Amino acid sequence: MSIIVDKISYTYEIGTGFERQALKEVSCVIEKGEFIGLIGHTGSGKSTTVNLLCRFYEPTSGQILIDDIDYKDRSLGFLRSKIGFVQQTPFIFNGTIKDNIKYGKLDATDEEVIVACKAVDIDGFITSLPNGYDTKLEDGGNELSTGQKQLISFARAIVRKPSIMILDEATASIDTETEAVIQKAINKILVGRTSIIIAHRLSTIKNADIILVMNN
Repeated sequence: MSIIVDKISYTYEIGTGFERQALKEVSCVIEKGEFIGLIGHTGSGKSTTVNLLCRFYEPTSGQILIDDIDYKDRSLGFLRSKIGFVQQTPFIFNGTIKDNIKYGKLDATDEEVIVACKAVDIDGFITSLPNGYDTKLEDGGNELSTGQKQLISFARAIVRKPSIMILDEATASIDTETEAVIQKAINKILVGRTSIIIAHRLSTIKNADIILVMNN
């Protein structure tokens, strides 16, 4: 899916009678299948931009078009079904590994879960556990390493077969050795998808088609 960001601005309240402008007339065009790297200092508006794309909130002014249609003219359900979103901190819920991945698509079949896990190279680890995909996890997933939790987050995102992938500093909380595993998974899941990655490490976006730098 293509994305056109047309002069979007976003202002939020920071207290009674006080506002802060996070974005001012930002524009860009992302063609279908392109991989965009997004970098900039803390507070420059990177996460605000992807949150607007996901419609977690909406622009104060300006327009966002998905496949040349204003995204406000589509249902939230349609938009969210097309987007896979992986955040910096992976969330693991109380339930089985299978349940955690199906959280991305509640009606996913067991086969779809396995395919998603194989795509991000976490299937081998899961099947090595005594209870496999039925292994019970607690809130926070303390039984897993940070890398394993992030790979489950990736599987949760792609089990819905999204057309757009958004990664918000998904490698920021892992060590450089684990990053190599995560980077391999990222390279796989981006194929054929329009992708936006907010980068903590430039190595994450070295293969990007375009790198956008946000400043001031």
